[in-house]
Amino acid sequence: MTRMMRILCIALLTIAGLGASSIPARADDKCERRIHQAEDKLRDAVQRHGEDSKQARKRRHELEEAKRQCGDHHDMDHHDHDHDQH
Repeated sequence: MTRMMRILCIALLTIAGLGASSIPARADDKCERRIHQAEDKLRDAVQRHGEDSKQARKRRHELEEAKRQCGDHHDMDHHDHDHDQH
């Protein structure tokens, strides 16, 4: 029975390790998707309401926020890599 538990523990740790290694890629995909959606919404607002409309301003703000959040995430990744090299 202990051998079976050991095998199960190793399998679970392996699965957890594989899952954790794909988290940054998923975060980047989610980030890119969020930016593209914000760009699409901005383009739609400009077409429907005009370049200087309050709807377009709101969508521009949302796009900038998405870019800022993604930039923060991206910068943190680069900082971690730079820190590891020193």
